[in-house]
Amino acid sequence: MEAFRRPRFRGECEWIIAPPHPDRDRLASQAGIAPLLAQILLNRDISTAAQVGRFLSPDLGLLLPPEALPNAVDAGRRLAKAVRAGRRIVIYGDYDVDGITATSILWLALRLANANVSFYIPNRLEEGYGVNGEALRSIAADGDALVITVDSGITAVAEARLARQLGLELIITDHHEPGPTLPECECVVHPTACGASENPDLSGAGVALKIAWAFAQEFCGTQRVSEQFRNFLLDATTFAALGLVADVVPLTGENRVIAAFGLKYLRRTQNPGLKALLQVSGLEGKSRYDDYDVGFNLAPRLNAVGRLGHARTAVELFTQADGARAAEIAAALDAQNRKRQELERTIAKQAEALVIERGFDRDGCHGIVLACEQWHAGVIGIVASRLVNRFCRPAVLIALENGCGQGSARSVPHFPLHEVLACCGEHLLSHGGHAMAAGVRLAADRVDAFTKAFLAEAGRRLTPKDLCPRLHLDDEVELADLTIDVVDALQRMGPHGTGNPAPRLATGILELAEPPRVVGKSGNHLQMTVRQGREYRKAIAFNRGDQAERVSEVRRLRLAFEPIINEWNGRRSVELKIVHWKLGKT
Repeated sequence: MEAFRRPRFRGECEWIIAPPHPDRDRLASQAGIAPLLAQILLNRDISTAAQVGRFLSPDLGLLLPPEALPNAVDAGRRLAKAVRAGRRIVIYGDYDVDGITATSILWLALRLANANVSFYIPNRLEEGYGVNGEALRSIAADGDALVITVDSGITAVAEARLARQLGLELIITDHHEPGPTLPECECVVHPTACGASENPDLSGAGVALKIAWAFAQEFCGTQRVSEQFRNFLLDATTFAALGLVADVVPLTGENRVIAAFGLKYLRRTQNPGLKALLQVSGLEGKSRYDDYDVGFNLAPRLNAVGRLGHARTAVELFTQADGARAAEIAAALDAQNRKRQELERTIAKQAEALVIERGFDRDGCHGIVLACEQWHAGVIGIVASRLVNRFCRPAVLIALENGCGQGSARSVPHFPLHEVLACCGEHLLSHGGHAMAAGVRLAADRVDAFTKAFLAEAGRRLTPKDLCPRLHLDDEVELADLTIDVVDALQRMGPHGTGNPAPRLATGILELAEPPRVVGKSGNHLQMTVRQGREYRKAIAFNRGDQAERVSEVRRLRLAFEPIINEWNGRRSVELKIVHWKLGKT
C-alpha cells in the first residue's frame, strides 16, 4: 500500500519537534491520561476531556445517518424499487481495494434482498480507470438494467449521456474530485459534489456503506432494519474499514469510527473470503487488527490482482466464494502479490538509477518523469511512491507499449496533481485523480513534450524548501518516560492514517549499549540497544541491515521513533521502531 512508506534514511532530514503544549498538564488531569498522550492529542487538535473520550473510545453511535450523505437515501430508494420490480442491477466497480470492497458491500446488501445483481470490474490495463462506453454498451446489450457505480463515475459526463441513450438507469456514487460539470443521470451520490456533508472525506467503500444502510432501511420499511440486515451492516464495516485505510482518506471523525469498529469486528467476521485472506496473510487468529495489517498484508494482496490480473477475482472472493473456492482465490492473490513484489523491486532499481543518471535529483530539477517499454503498468504507481519518498519530488512513471503510454503520478504537498495535469492536458489523451495521486494516458511521441511541461509546472510551483524532507515529531522524551502503561495508552490512538498519524517521538542524546546487529531471515533489519542514564531500550530499524557498519562506528546518536510493544514468550516490553537517526551526536 502506497500510504505506508519506508522511512527516509538517505541524506539529511529536518526534524520538527512540537514544543511542549501549554495545556498538556491541564488536559492530562481532566481526562485522566498521561501527559505524553495529552501532548500528542493536543497536537491533533483534541483539547477537551469529552473529545479525548470520543477519540480513544470510538462508538458506532457517532455514525452519521444515510441522510447526512447527499442523495444516499434516494439511491437506496431506487435500488429497493428495482429489487421489488425484479430488475437487473449491475454494480460498476473499480480495481483497487476501495473499489473492490465498495462493490462487495453493495452486492452483499442486494443479495440479502434476493436481488438480481451482478458486478462489472474494468480491466486496469485494457480499460483503465472509470466508466467506459464499451462496457455500458455490453451491459445494455443484455437488456434493461439499473447500473450503479462505486468509487468512480463523478467525471463520466459523456458516459452518463451514453447510458441514457442506451436506456440504462444510472446511479453514480463516488468520492473523487468532481469536474466542472456533473454527469447527467438519475442520481449522484458524492460527499461534496451535491451539497454540504458533515463527512466530506468518505472513501468509495464508505459511500457504499451509507447507501447499503439506506437501502436496508427502505427495503425493511423502517429506520430499524431487520436483524439480518443489522448483522450484515456490522460485518460491512469491516469492508469499509479496509477501503478507508487502503485509500488513504483522513482517519478522523466518522471515518475513524468506521475504521476502528471495522478492524475490531474483523476478528468476528464470518465471510469466507475475509477469513481465507486473513489466513493466507498470516493474520488468522490475531486478537487485534490494526492499520498496519491492512496496509502491509491485506491491501497489497487485493491490489496485486488488479495490477497483474483482474480484480473481479477479488470481488468474487468476498461475494460468491465458499470456503474451498475462497482458499483457492486467496492463495492465487498471495502468489500474485509475490510476483508484484519482484516486479516492483526490479523496476524500482531501474527507476532510481535513471533518476540519478538523468539528473532529476539535482537541485535545479523539481520533478521526475520516466518512461520505459519494459515496465509493467500495474506496478509503476507503487514505484512512483518510492521515488517520491526517496527524492522528495513529484514523480510520473510511464509504461510504454505499442506507441501508447500509461502512467501513474504521485506527489508532494503543495503540488496538486489534478491541477498540474490539467495544465499539461494538451500533451495527454486523458488524466484523472486527485492532489496526491493520479493517472495519465498519452501517445509515446508526446512523452518528451509532457516531461517539459510537467517539469516547468514543478519549477513554477515548488520551492527548494518544498523539496527538503521534514519529519514532524510529537515530542522529545526521555527513555524513562516510555513505560508499558504509557505506550499501551498511545496504542489506543489507532487506527492510524492521514489526519491521525502514528505518534512519532524524538530522543535526546543516547549511547549505544552494545554494537548493533543484523536480524531477520534475510539479514535486512538492524537491531540495537540504546541507553540513557540507567534506562535501556531495544530499537529496530527495518530494512536497514546494510547500515550496521556505519552505525557501529558511532557511540552516540539521537533517534526519531515510533514506540511499540514487543510481545515474546508472554513477556511485554517497550521498543523503539526507528524512523530516522542522527548519528555521532555529542
